Amino acid sequence: MSAVSAPRAEVPALAADDLTVRFGGRTALAGVTLEVPRGRVVSVIGPSGGGKTTLLRAFNRMNELVPGVTTTGTVRFNGVDLHGEEVDPVEVRRRIGMVFQQATLFPRSIFDNVVFGPRAGGHAGELQELAEEVLVAAGLWSEVAEDLDRPAMELSAGQQQRLCIARTLALKPEVLLLDEPTSALDPAATARIESLIHSLRRDHTIVLATHGRRQAARLSDFTAYLAGGELIEYGPTEALFTNPRDRRTESYLTGRIE
Repeated sequence: MSAVSAPRAEVPALAADDLTVRFGGRTALAGVTLEVPRGRVVSVIGPSGGGKTTLLRAFNRMNELVPGVTTTGTVRFNGVDLHGEEVDPVEVRRRIGMVFQQATLFPRSIFDNVVFGPRAGGHAGELQELAEEVLVAAGLWSEVAEDLDRPAMELSAGQQQRLCIARTLALKPEVLLLDEPTSALDPAATARIESLIHSLRRDHTIVLATHGRRQAARLSDFTAYLAGGELIEYGPTEALFTNPRDRRTESYLTGRIE
């Protein structure tokens, strides 16, 4: 993806301009415009079906893997149009990594899951060192260091989700897209993932889709409220939660609408 330049501090990590995504005759996003500042955590909240996942998938061109999808408007990464002719979508998905709601592991060992991407890409370094580095970053190394040959599917749900994060980190992304990463987890596992997000924000821009209002308030610098594919409101998290400008935002935050 040589057409995508190195990051510059004054340029947003990601930006959508009049972004509309349709799946067949259904509009999933309608004219969404927002910027994701570099080095910040942005939460995307809203009801189920409101467009949260579609927005995340638009940020790394995964929507186009779905037959019948049409996308209009612009998505920029480091100031460069991600749909430009010279942009490689595979490289986009390496530099803008995504972790899904359900842990998606290969029926292989912990080690093989972590190094799958770098190994497939011809990583020139030591894979064992890379695995340790990202498992430490994902807060999982102390739990699996002596058992890397263990089948990944034997891990707990929370460990599997952290393993998915480690596998994404192994590709050295600049941006992490986290799609409801704690929705299937118990409170203890959720707390571990939230602590992990706090630590990862030092080195990554993070966009978090979450149905949890309190989670967004705890974790994010900025929050976007999506409903019916429309961006209702976007701004600093504290301001949006304490003094929303739109009555629909207030109704959602107070639980009057879901």
